[in-house]
Amino acid sequence: MNEPAPRFWEIFFEVYETLPRQGPGNRASAVRALALCRYLSKSPAILDLGCGVGGQTLYLAELTPGSIVAVDSHTPSIEHLQAAIAQHGLSKRVTAMVKDMDRLEQTPGSFDLIWSEGALYSIGLQHALYLCYGLLSPGGYLVFTDAVWRKENAPAEVKAGFDLDYPDMGWVGDDVASILDCGFDLVGHFTLPDEAWWEDFYTPMEARIESLRSKYAGDDEVSAILDQLAREPEMHRLYCDYYAYEFFVARRPLHIQGPG
Repeated sequence: MNEPAPRFWEIFFEVYETLPRQGPGNRASAVRALALCRYLSKSPAILDLGCGVGGQTLYLAELTPGSIVAVDSHTPSIEHLQAAIAQHGLSKRVTAMVKDMDRLEQTPGSFDLIWSEGALYSIGLQHALYLCYGLLSPGGYLVFTDAVWRKENAPAEVKAGFDLDYPDMGWVGDDVASILDCGFDLVGHFTLPDEAWWEDFYTPMEARIESLRSKYAGDDEVSAILDQLAREPEMHRLYCDYYAYEFFVARRPLHIQGPG
């Protein structure tokens, strides 16, 4: 497999760090997922894992009166979110910190809601589910999105893209089985609508790529990298019926039990 061009990550972050969010999702879907948490504490302690620049963190702060700890391993993303927290006057309720989600050092059982959009897979879904189970109080909710296959025989380009980023990607049934195996009760799940890929993600991404083409006009290396990045939203236009993001809502049982 070819190594990325020397400046790939520099340009990658120059694109992604300016976006409202770094993956599919939107406010309407967050509202729908949160509505499934019917017995959530009135002022919940929330952990947002892999928060990126915090698009969904700000939704959670708007939609709940609880306190939020938002973590991500990428320092510039957290700095961006910290500025947004200050701008929105949320510093008393929302804390953003640079942390590896696999080394959180948070007290077991200390959260009523763990939220994670498109991030749990990065440390292995099954491992992440066990981690979240331990961090939740009995009766607490885990709400997360995950990429899943939705149609057999995906084109080679699609398969190659996911094999690179998420080689263990499965189907909805695989994620459900993992959720149950880790001791959670499954509350519900639904597929993100296509607009959740475009509103705050691919549409601003394409605009950002075009602005960088002007900035780096005449730089062949950057032009090639931007072409590579632009292929992702174009691939989604062509092949989105083969894959999806699924929102899952699970609950740690009220009674004391260890994950299965």
